[in-house]
Amino acid sequence: MKAKDIMVRQVFKVKEDDPVRSVIEKFIKYRISGLPVVNDRNEVVAYISDGDIMRYIGKHEDHVFGSFIFTAVIKGDFEEFHERVQSLLPINVMKIAQKKVIAVDAEEDIEQIAAILGKKRIKKLPVLQRGVLVGIISRGDVIRHSFQSIL
Repeated sequence: MKAKDIMVRQVFKVKEDDPVRSVIEKFIKYRISGLPVVNDRNEVVAYISDGDIMRYIGKHEDHVFGSFIFTAVIKGDFEEFHERVQSLLPINVMKIAQKKVIAVDAEEDIEQIAAILGKKRIKKLPVLQRGVLVGIISRGDVIRHSFQSIL
C-alpha cells in the first residue's frame, strides 16, 4: 500500500504570509492539531502544530546566571498568560512554525511511513507529488489501513 492509497486528500493548510490567527481558527473549526504551511505554488515550506503554539504561550522560566562576584536574572516572561495568547494572534505563522518539514512522496510504502511516524515521533506527514502538497497521513490513517482487513 502506498501513501496515495491512504492519504487524506482534503488538506487544511495555511499560507506562509498568514497570521497565527488563521491557524488557531482552523484548529478550532476543524478540530485539528497541525497544519502544513505552503507557498503560492502549494509547496510545503513549514509545519505548525499545537506544540508550537504551546511553546509560545506557555510559561517561560527565569534563568539565573551567577558567580561569586556577579549574579544576573533573565526574566522568562514579561507578559501575563492572557497577554501572550493575545499577542500571538497577529504574528506571522513562519515566526513559530517548524521549517524542517518531514514529508513523504505519494509513492512511499506504508511500511516506511509507519517507520517515519514512529521513529521521528510525529503525528502527521504531508504527502507530496513532484514537490507539491497533495495529501496528509496521520498515525491513525496508518493504523486503520494496516489493521482493518485482519480485525
